[in-house]
Amino acid sequence: MSVEILDGKTIRSFVEDEGAFNSSVDGRFAALDADRDGLLSYAEMANELMSLRVLEKHYGVDEAAMGADELAELYHDMFAQFDRDGNGTVDLDEFRAEMKEVLLAVANGLGFLPVQMVVEEGSFLKVAVDRELAKAA
Repeated sequence: MSVEILDGKTIRSFVEDEGAFNSSVDGRFAALDADRDGLLSYAEMANELMSLRVLEKHYGVDEAAMGADELAELYHDMFAQFDRDGNGTVDLDEFRAEMKEVLLAVANGLGFLPVQMVVEEGSFLKVAVDRELAKAA
């Protein structure tokens, strides 16, 4: 983890750079695609989300205090956001589209004022910051 300064423009610029954005998102997709079939199943995505404790870290939800059924329902709902055609799997185009929406929502939330934030190494936000720093150098 590192402390970085970023704003909505940094994230928006990253998303708009199709080459950088697709390369980063495609790499993450490939890392999640355990069986290398070009599709993400619920199990492949849920394992990642659970290991990252996404609900706890990003939404303030105490996963340990939730019932197993309630937690499973939340993860299924998150998966459904990615599975745009509802066929039970997420292809690369669906993954890209949802990640683009998520990052643009983060950019809109940050606005134009710089914010100091702790970001994880290898995260899309860290990639966006590193890309911006490289452009400035």
